[in-house]
Amino acid sequence: MNIHEAKTHLSRLVDEVAAGAEVIIAKAGKPMARLSPIAAPMRKKRLGMLKGKIKVPDDFNAPLDDKVLAAFEGR
Repeated sequence: MNIHEAKTHLSRLVDEVAAGAEVIIAKAGKPMARLSPIAAPMRKKRLGMLKGKIKVPDDFNAPLDDKVLAAFEGR
């Protein structure tokens, strides 16, 4: 899209870009700029949401017995 057309239809272009489109703007047929949507801000992580709802067994880090280990290794 050339600069004149982009200026004329800027509001429509912004709506299209907000919907996910990407627009290249050219001057004299040479690409000069790219309009692209701004990524949505990452949501802040809330640590401890499941505190008291999940119990980790005392033997969680204990070595696996031979039968279970063999199953994981495909033996």
